[in-house]
Amino acid sequence: MTRVHGRPLWFELATGKGLLDAAGDFYRKAIGCRIGDSGIEGFRYHLAASDGDMVAGLMEMPDDAANMPPRWTIYFGVADADRTAADVRAAGGRVFREPADIPGTGRFAVVSDPQGAPFGILAPLPMRGDAGGHAFDQQKAGHGNWTELMTADPAAGFAFYASLFGWTAGQAIDMGGTGTYRLFRHDGADIGGMMGTGQGQQPFWLAYFGANGVNPAIRRVRDAGGTVQHGPTPVPGGAHVAIAADPQGARFALVGPLEETP
Repeated sequence: MTRVHGRPLWFELATGKGLLDAAGDFYRKAIGCRIGDSGIEGFRYHLAASDGDMVAGLMEMPDDAANMPPRWTIYFGVADADRTAADVRAAGGRVFREPADIPGTGRFAVVSDPQGAPFGILAPLPMRGDAGGHAFDQQKAGHGNWTELMTADPAAGFAFYASLFGWTAGQAIDMGGTGTYRLFRHDGADIGGMMGTGQGQQPFWLAYFGANGVNPAIRRVRDAGGTVQHGPTPVPGGAHVAIAADPQGARFALVGPLEETP
């Protein structure tokens, strides 16, 4: 059984005020997911589903973060949200949202690492049968497939996350003039990579979604009003990646075969 602590569990979009429906329509077209209301009373929170799994949440930017640009947040599983938030603070990171309960889901917090890259933590409630925890699945299109940290100090970044989540180092890939791309592993599987940022660039996490055909997905992104900032680019293992942004500017990435496969 896959260990929850340190595993990517959820992907959450915060978009501009009044633009939640438009954002959902974009991702429905671009990624091929179904969008529906969560049914949470007094709070508009939409859920994206793909192949029978809940893969992401969409909401409007909270009032206390109204000046922040639209963005995706990656939530990593933890055994104890309060303890992990305290560990983040003790290691030099910040806690933006103190641990709080989500009825029927678990306990969460929003934090950042010591270099300033924000991310979420989630201690999920036990699920009945096989009812959840499948937002990250590297075998399915429309699901989270890869996580990527761009940071000012990749070595310090890896040390922080290795201590926090128990991640182990994977292959280090020489990218030439752009530096070294360091893979990291959870439960023996590569789940993401880390690389240095450009000068003056704010550290950030980038969510990758699986696509059965990156070229067709790029066309869908553009047709739906988004932009493609980089790619398609081949990566080791035969896949291709593309970095994109939705019409409100939230960045995300796509990964999969270049063309659609049976």
